[in-house]
Amino acid sequence: MKISYNWLKTYLNIDLPATEVATILTDCGLEVESTEVISLVKGGLQGIVIGQVITKEKHPDADRLSITVVNIGTATPLNIVCGASNVDAGQKVLVATPGTTLYPSAGDPFEIKKSTIRGQLSEGMICAEDEIGMGTSHNGIMVLDNSAVIGTAAKTYFKLEDDYIFEIGLTPNRSDAASHIGVARDLMACLNHKALVNNTEPVKLELPALNGFTNDTSKSTEVIIEDTIACPRYSGITISGIKVVPSPGWLQNRLKSIGLKPINNIVDITNFVLHELGQPLHAFDADKISGAKIYVKKLPSGTRFKTLDGTERVLESEDLMICSSSGPLCIAGVFGGLESGITENTTTVFLESAWFDPVHVRKTAKRLGLKTDASFRFERGTDPEGTVFALKRAALLIQEIAGGHISSDLIDIYPVKAEPFKVGLSYSKCDELTGQQIERKFIKNILQSLGIEILSEGTEALLVSVPPFKVDVKREVDLIEEILRIYGYNNIEIPVKVRASLSYSVKPDPEQIQEKVSDLLSSIGFNEILTNSLSKADYYAGLASSHTAQMVSVLHPLSSDLNSLRQTLLFSGLEAIVYNINRKTTDLCFYEFGKTYLKSGEGKYLEKKHLALFLTGLKEPESWNSRYKENNFYSLKGCVEAVLSKLGIGNLKYESDTAELLTENQCVYSGKMELVNLGKVKKSILKSVDIKQDVYYADFNWDNILAATKKSTFRFQEMPKYPSVRRDLALLIDKKVPFEQLQQIANQTERKLLKEVNIFDVYEGNKIEAGKKSYAISFTLQAENETLTDTQIEKTMERLMRAYQEKAGATIR
Repeated sequence: MKISYNWLKTYLNIDLPATEVATILTDCGLEVESTEVISLVKGGLQGIVIGQVITKEKHPDADRLSITVVNIGTATPLNIVCGASNVDAGQKVLVATPGTTLYPSAGDPFEIKKSTIRGQLSEGMICAEDEIGMGTSHNGIMVLDNSAVIGTAAKTYFKLEDDYIFEIGLTPNRSDAASHIGVARDLMACLNHKALVNNTEPVKLELPALNGFTNDTSKSTEVIIEDTIACPRYSGITISGIKVVPSPGWLQNRLKSIGLKPINNIVDITNFVLHELGQPLHAFDADKISGAKIYVKKLPSGTRFKTLDGTERVLESEDLMICSSSGPLCIAGVFGGLESGITENTTTVFLESAWFDPVHVRKTAKRLGLKTDASFRFERGTDPEGTVFALKRAALLIQEIAGGHISSDLIDIYPVKAEPFKVGLSYSKCDELTGQQIERKFIKNILQSLGIEILSEGTEALLVSVPPFKVDVKREVDLIEEILRIYGYNNIEIPVKVRASLSYSVKPDPEQIQEKVSDLLSSIGFNEILTNSLSKADYYAGLASSHTAQMVSVLHPLSSDLNSLRQTLLFSGLEAIVYNINRKTTDLCFYEFGKTYLKSGEGKYLEKKHLALFLTGLKEPESWNSRYKENNFYSLKGCVEAVLSKLGIGNLKYESDTAELLTENQCVYSGKMELVNLGKVKKSILKSVDIKQDVYYADFNWDNILAATKKSTFRFQEMPKYPSVRRDLALLIDKKVPFEQLQQIANQTERKLLKEVNIFDVYEGNKIEAGKKSYAISFTLQAENETLTDTQIEKTMERLMRAYQEKAGATIR
């Protein structure tokens, strides 16, 4: 939300540096994300001064050029060659001096330099309005009033002030600050608190005056509210005899300063009042309201309605509409209709100021994909007591700027009045939550500055009345928050003592285990990512129907890319990989702890935690002295085993499996519990997200991992004193026999001496029998209390060879 400092100062008599105001606003909860200095005219008319044409002569070598001598208040007048047909001696004009950069209304900026034009010296430029960005006309130079003082800077003459625009990150609960007066109220409260502390004069908030508001009943419009839940209050008034023209400069400048484009005087006034008071208004062409009746109601689903942007939209039965006798005019609180909008031919307007239910507006705006300044405020809650004030303010501005007169009664349908919230405040509770005792006079001053009325006061408590515009202040803790943000969080003293108590945590501690795994993965080159739990439903469109049945959809998604909760961490991780690849980072190792969300057939929802690993690209950075090695399935498998080993989880069993998302897929079990699913992401999945390189993915069922760690034990033993021995075997076996089977056979055959089994070569080719493969396996043998003899080693190897022949059908080569 953009707030103009110059605009703020029309309600507060202050002249503080903009940086100080930004700090005060941020400290009181209105975070100023950025401050921008702007000029209403680009370039600020720097280098342009008022001059007087002393003489004018025809250029001897050009029919359309004149040679002028211009006094700009310096010791020596300037010689300027001018091509304008309306230049003449005695005129007061705008002169751009050499070195000045001009910013024209159309085209690129350019610098004024001394030059020779057709043989004549020209020491500046006499300006037209389009050449300095103050208009679009190029019919001649700007001729000023004769009272203009020679040598005066153009910026001073036109009273141009630099403005500071605060970009405020408004939180959803602060709808009371969604306007210049709302921000001014908070700023005043902060300044008045400082004034009380320093015993200085307080600041007053000057609201717009409503002097001269009168009305008649010559043109009446009837309003009928059919749904008082969706529209608890509706106010309106008719203004006749207006003329729709461009707005005056001051109004256009106010809107331009906060990034709004002026349209015409009527629409600009409604936008001005919205940003001044926070109350959205809508202006209808009254002559297009058939039957002179306004209906606030809902229409049947499927009704078509064309909005101001020319788009035809299909309505739902829950969309609240403003209608005439013949049909819809406006989507209430969201967007106006094309047929009833203000045009240059409009002479009578019906002005609407309403209090719409935030939930209705939010649902309609989200469903239709419309985000307007009006819906932004209605969704968060507007002031139900502010509709009439805003209506009168706008009506008086229309009379002043567009002419005309108020030609109807002020209509105000308000069946159930919004009552202020009565809240009790205990001083002791305030002291407890803030951590220190705030002086009672400060508390009362802060509350009153924020518009909160003190109904009764005791020595230990207050009873206050909170106005309806403070939609988030309904409880005692909310009052304390209001006090604290104005008092200043930075003014709360940091205690010198910290009180703590010992607590017992369940073992194994899930947080410690996660931290241990994170440290391990980070140490071996992985980077942790944190992705959005909201995902794209289209990711699951081509998968099994169970994915669609289990999908948890978002009712009112922000976009089609965030319309469901993720069922796997795979797709959000692939999005992170795409993001990095597009920025020329192709060698990636990611891990993420996150949750998945599923809908069960019983109408219940399942939320499961997972750990995901992603590998893609090269294993090591490119180097002149090493070959490029890409990550593969075994790179991923090694990382998975490192994690399980770190957690002390053993008795692992690997089983090949088929999966929708992976090829080369394996599941890792501990006993009967599935721990990890790992493999290579299918090409079709990678193609759908525009990844052209292989990606390897492991999915840890974190709940099962935690359960397995409860059974894991760590044993410490003395380092062996006696040497180990290695022996190798070459086995010819069926292709279907996996290495894990050979490893299990070895461990079952020799439990005491065998320490390690490793495969160091695999051969498959035409030099061996079809359907066979050759494994080269190493065995590490070691005794704990003696040096192994050749006899012991040979007996062990014979048992191993016999076991392989009998149990795996191996041939010893």
